[in-house]
Amino acid sequence: MSRISVRGFAVASATAVTTVGAVVGVASGNPQSSGDNLEAAAADATLLADIPLGQMAQVQSLSLAEQAGAQAAAAESTAQKSVEEAARIQAAKTAGEKKQAADAKAKKEREEKAKKERANRDAVRDASSFTAKGSYSIAEVKSMARQMIPADQFQCFSNIVERESGWRYTAQNPSSGAYGLVQALPGTKMSSAGADWRTNPATQIKWGLNYMNSRYDSPCGAWSFWQANRWY
Repeated sequence: MSRISVRGFAVASATAVTTVGAVVGVASGNPQSSGDNLEAAAADATLLADIPLGQMAQVQSLSLAEQAGAQAAAAESTAQKSVEEAARIQAAKTAGEKKQAADAKAKKEREEKAKKERANRDAVRDASSFTAKGSYSIAEVKSMARQMIPADQFQCFSNIVERESGWRYTAQNPSSGAYGLVQALPGTKMSSAGADWRTNPATQIKWGLNYMNSRYDSPCGAWSFWQANRWY
C-alpha cells in the first residue's frame, strides 16, 4: 500500500468514526462536542498517515540490528573471558609442572651427591690403619692424605695444607704456637683425634678433616673461606 492510499484509508476511517460520534453527539444534544471530536480525529489520522510504511519497517530493522549487535558483543566478551581464563589455568598448570620437575631434578642431584660422598668416605682409610713410624717424608704424608681424604676434596685440603705448613707435620708457628699440617691453634686440639698428634701425620690429617667438615661442611668449603680471608 502506498503513502497516499494509507493516508486516504486513515482519513476515511477517522471520518467514519467521527461521523458516528457526531451523530451520537447530535442525538445527545451536544452538537459542539461532536464537531470538536471530528476535527481531532481527522488531525490524528493525518499524523499517522504521514509516516511511510518503509520508514516504519526501517526503524524496526534498526532496532533488531542493535539488539543483535549487543548480543554478539556480549557473546564475544564472554568467549574472550573464557579464552583468558583457560590460558591462565594452563599457565598455572605448566608452572606447577615445571616446578615439580625442577624439584625432582634437584632432589635427584642431592641424592646422587650424597651417594657419591658416602662412597668416597667408605673408600678412605682411617688414621689407625697406618703403621706408626719415627718420621715421614712429605711424599709419604701426601700419600696418607690421599688415602684418607675423599677424592673430590683432596685438592682443596692440599691447597690449605700447602699454604699453612708446606706439608711438614712438625711445623710450628713461632708467634702463635699453631702446630702441624693444618696449623691447629693450639696444637693440643688435635689430641681429640689421637694422643700421638705431635708425631703422627695421620692423626693430624684426621683432625684437620673433621675440623673442616664440621666448620665449613667440607675441605672445599674451608678452602673457599681461606681464599677470601687467608685463614680458616
